Amino acid sequence: MTSKEISELFAEAIVTIVLLILLNIAIIVIFSSIVNHFPSLNDAIFETRNSFVRNFDSTIFLSGRNLVIPLFIILDTLILYWRLIRRYRQMQLRHIITELHYIASGNYDHRIPFELSGDLSRIVTSINGLVDSTVAAIEEERRIEQSKDELITNVSHDIRTPLTSIIGYLGLIEDRQYRSEEDLLKYTHTAYVKAKQMTSLVEDLFEYTKVRQPGVPIHTMNFDMVQLLEQLAIEFELEASRKGIDIQVVTSAPQLLMDGDTDKLVRVFNNLITNALKYGKGATLILIEIEKVGTEAIIRVKNNGKMIPKHSLDSLFNRFYRVEESRSQETGGTGLGLAISQSIIALHGGYIYAQSNQDWTSFIIHLPLSHVKRTKKSENS
Repeated sequence: MTSKEISELFAEAIVTIVLLILLNIAIIVIFSSIVNHFPSLNDAIFETRNSFVRNFDSTIFLSGRNLVIPLFIILDTLILYWRLIRRYRQMQLRHIITELHYIASGNYDHRIPFELSGDLSRIVTSINGLVDSTVAAIEEERRIEQSKDELITNVSHDIRTPLTSIIGYLGLIEDRQYRSEEDLLKYTHTAYVKAKQMTSLVEDLFEYTKVRQPGVPIHTMNFDMVQLLEQLAIEFELEASRKGIDIQVVTSAPQLLMDGDTDKLVRVFNNLITNALKYGKGATLILIEIEKVGTEAIIRVKNNGKMIPKHSLDSLFNRFYRVEESRSQETGGTGLGLAISQSIIALHGGYIYAQSNQDWTSFIIHLPLSHVKRTKKSENS
């Protein structure tokens, strides 16, 4: 409390005491006047007083002042205490409002520091909680805006590079700046390759935004995960053999039935195997391990190639992130594959993470065997 507030409370006490004294005197005068005008009432009071004297065997009741004055003092004290407490509460509320205005002026890192009791304590706690949630919402909004800006920047960069090449080579053809048909075919082939890169980026971007939408449909069916992954391994055998890599599927059981959207899950495993073939430098083996643990299927796609650095491992599932920092279209994809995979796995109620050491680089997927439709709350999380 400030000195001004203490003075205010003191003045309140003085004014209240004066008013109570005047009120007490007025009550006594009015009561005496009534008693004097009604003799029967005076007799009744006299008899009542004598009855108290006989019953309690005390002469304290012979004088009315022995009862009236203590009664007035008790009532006046209660009234004085009530008025001072009320004024003190008003001062506390005034402080809370001042603090709230200070926070509302933009000082969102400030919190009301008072430790109060009763309803005011709950009010302070609610205000601080509201400020916390508001700040969190503002920070989330800023993060979303920053994410959108990064998305636009990355898409613009990745589209501009092949588009510049396409325009350049088509410009050479338009101006007939080629010496032979071989040059013409070279220019058109380069423009075609760059156009396919742009198509791949647009398709990945569309897929990424689609799987990130709340309420995206999951067309589940019961299927055999072992059979699905063995079929995928066969499809990649030729490409892997050209790179001197062997693909093996290792499973603890010949069959693992589960629910899921096979089209979306094939996209996930295609991406993981493709990444292992493209980025697993020095790898000679890709292992796909399938295991059932409780109500989950755990799938590991691992290769014995070059270890992924720790700082890159933490960012693998960020959209547009690539381990190679040059962001070259020749050595890297769109940088959306793992982000899409993570979203698809999340749609199935599972999760994915990566581990890497000198021996193995592994992508581990946990998927529930039975698909449970997500609630709206989980979709928004």
